[in-house]
Amino acid sequence: MKRFKIFSLIAAVVFTFSSCTEFENPVQQRGEAVAASVTDINPAVFDSNDLTNTFIQFVVNIDESEKSKVSEAAIQVSLNGNMERKELLKVSTFPSTVKIKLADIATELGVALTDIKLGDVLNIEVLTNTNGKLYRSNAAINAAVVCAYNPTLVSGSYHSVSPDWQSEGDITITVDPADEYTLYVAGLEAIEGLDEDQGPLKMIVNPVDYSVEAVKTVLASDAWGYHNIAYEGAGSLSTCDGTFTMNFAISVDEGPFGTFAFIFTKN
Repeated sequence: MKRFKIFSLIAAVVFTFSSCTEFENPVQQRGEAVAASVTDINPAVFDSNDLTNTFIQFVVNIDESEKSKVSEAAIQVSLNGNMERKELLKVSTFPSTVKIKLADIATELGVALTDIKLGDVLNIEVLTNTNGKLYRSNAAINAAVVCAYNPTLVSGSYHSVSPDWQSEGDITITVDPADEYTLYVAGLEAIEGLDEDQGPLKMIVNPVDYSVEAVKTVLASDAWGYHNIAYEGAGSLSTCDGTFTMNFAISVDEGPFGTFAFIFTKN
């Protein structure tokens, strides 16, 4: 049972890498390709309620030591991973701030705006032109068509379910009056039959992509003989129906229980 056994802490090592492949010829001379970087993505999603005007914006850059090798960068677009890879625009100075409207992507792909649906994903790739050849890198954005953030929709009475943590019951989410992207969750330990004398759990919604951070918070001083049960983690928010999909690392002073998936759905 989850209540009586503390799991050992396991450290995970995450390896990251950057790679380039030549668009015209996948076999290339080592060191010839130059990768672009994409940063400062804001917004990172398209608003389904304003398809005509919604846009994403980001900065394309080349490492200073490599700029002399790159004549320009091309922005290619696709829909839902279909690899149409239509060229939308080019930039020749770095860094460059790029603003891309959904309407312009639809025009380039030959798709009517009315045919773009909630949940569709626009794939945006950046290629560099080096010595007349285009090289594709991992500088890419997958921007979903989502609903605009609505504090009223993402607060109020919720139902929490976590099969792995053997937990289910009703909770309450409230909005910080000073910041609509800061939310507070109450009741997670009450549905466990505990005295929730601490908390509430603080969650912060990222307005760029609606990812969610749960700040480590002690929720109850006593938990089945253990002390100071705390939650922290991350997840995502569906701004269309207010559903939170979260992963919480749950711990007490005596050690960690592990990480468990939770889903909060609006009642």
